[in-house]
Amino acid sequence: MTQPGRNTEPVDVAVVGYGPVGMVTAGLLERAGHRVQVFERYEGLYNLPRAASFDDETMRTLARLGVADDLLPRVRVQPTYEWRNGRGDLLIEQHFVARGRSGWAEWHMMYQPDLENALDAVCRTSPRVDVRHAHTVVAVEQHPEHVTLTVEGPDGHATTNARYVVGCDGGNSFVRSALDVELHDYGFSEPWMVCDFRFRRPTDVPHALQLGDPTGPTSIISLGPEHHRFSFMLDSADDFTTERDPERVWKRVAPYLTPHDADLVRVATYTFRSLIADRWRDGRVLLAGDAAHQMPPFLGQGMCSGFRDAQNLAFKLDLVLRGRMPDTVLDTYQQEREPHVRAVTEKGIELGHLQTLRDPVRAAERDRALLARRAQEGGPGAVRLPGLADGLFAQDSGPGRGHLSVQGVVDDGTRRDRLDQVMGGGFHMLVADEPLAALDRAGLLDALDHAGVRIVVPRERAAGHPRAAIVHDVHGTYRDWFAELDCSAVVVRPDFYVFGTANGSDAVTALAGELLAVVRGDTVTHDARANA
Repeated sequence: MTQPGRNTEPVDVAVVGYGPVGMVTAGLLERAGHRVQVFERYEGLYNLPRAASFDDETMRTLARLGVADDLLPRVRVQPTYEWRNGRGDLLIEQHFVARGRSGWAEWHMMYQPDLENALDAVCRTSPRVDVRHAHTVVAVEQHPEHVTLTVEGPDGHATTNARYVVGCDGGNSFVRSALDVELHDYGFSEPWMVCDFRFRRPTDVPHALQLGDPTGPTSIISLGPEHHRFSFMLDSADDFTTERDPERVWKRVAPYLTPHDADLVRVATYTFRSLIADRWRDGRVLLAGDAAHQMPPFLGQGMCSGFRDAQNLAFKLDLVLRGRMPDTVLDTYQQEREPHVRAVTEKGIELGHLQTLRDPVRAAERDRALLARRAQEGGPGAVRLPGLADGLFAQDSGPGRGHLSVQGVVDDGTRRDRLDQVMGGGFHMLVADEPLAALDRAGLLDALDHAGVRIVVPRERAAGHPRAAIVHDVHGTYRDWFAELDCSAVVVRPDFYVFGTANGSDAVTALAGELLAVVRGDTVTHDARANA
């Protein structure tokens, strides 16, 4: 690490915080070829479970980092999520499919240390990532071309320079405080006691259950095949000192679990909060994950939202670091992500209020309303998340712009797998045969190929082409998606979101031109210019 007063070439990006979001940020930037230095105040991995679940979009990110298949035996694919009242009546039942929009199961239950071990291996095995444990960032100083971090480590204070800094240092973020960033508080703040167990033997317990019992709201959640979590709402955070006693914990879980079934491995207290930073970027410093936003856990989207931050930031930082776009494109990070985070947070608060009613009269009114809706509608399915609105997208686009892209299984004649694994990362242009010929005549296939854009033509069978991957659309996923959007081309960004769609050769050619302007750095899109 750089000593004070010594001039050295800065690393590309410094990441502060080595939890899952910091790990994914470092891993994605490394995959793009950048030098990353990571500072973590703890001496090792945190090694305690916090998040309990993740969705198919998150698994898509983990697959990009090469750890999804290794994690599969250590997660539980969960098909349902039940919300019941104190009598056990089913109020809400959410369903999750085995193959979601992103090509993976929609809901996975996990033990977070398993995830962190897998992500740590990604970073540790890369010569471009330098992970420094027991190093606490104590000062942040911005300069025109870099940021200087002062870091306190085992050998005292030192400084390091980075072209950009990403603060992934959690809810109590030092980076956020150093930037004097304020937090918007939705006012949802509740103390809970979290009790984690490790199974001794196979035991039949609910895998995903919220109990809206006014005498004591409770959450029962699987943490993968070997661990389980029971969470109990407290009347006051002061109650934790008494309620944490193991005998009292075992009494609480007795209807489901005994000491013969499992070991009690951890009891902790958390206050579920709903906070969003008012600025996610200050010059060359950006915030991600809990440093930028905190949400109640009722949708299981806290860590997932941090991974979306990492994906969004990583591909835009890559464009900037390569000189293909001005760093004003980083302003689209909060522009795109904050509305999405707010929508997810507000939905989580809505569900949280439903589950944590303590007034028996209001709880009974809730029960009647939800039971009536369930009788009429059959109950809602899984909550669907919004897309992104304005930001780094095509100015002229058909339907689907800003939505999470669909991923299907393809076969290129040598390999059958999900598209991401067959084609790799970066921008993709999925195109039908007719506009492909128009792109070729216009010389755009060569230009796109030279700019690193992967051209994919999904068909009923694979074929050879010098500048496009003509792949077999194994389950007709892309055929159905094109029909749904009424389009003949879709451009997908590196973070899996749709840059734009087009129908017909002329519109597809225009969309390809806009894409080239982004990946070659000719210009920025309409929304990015408007918000620069």
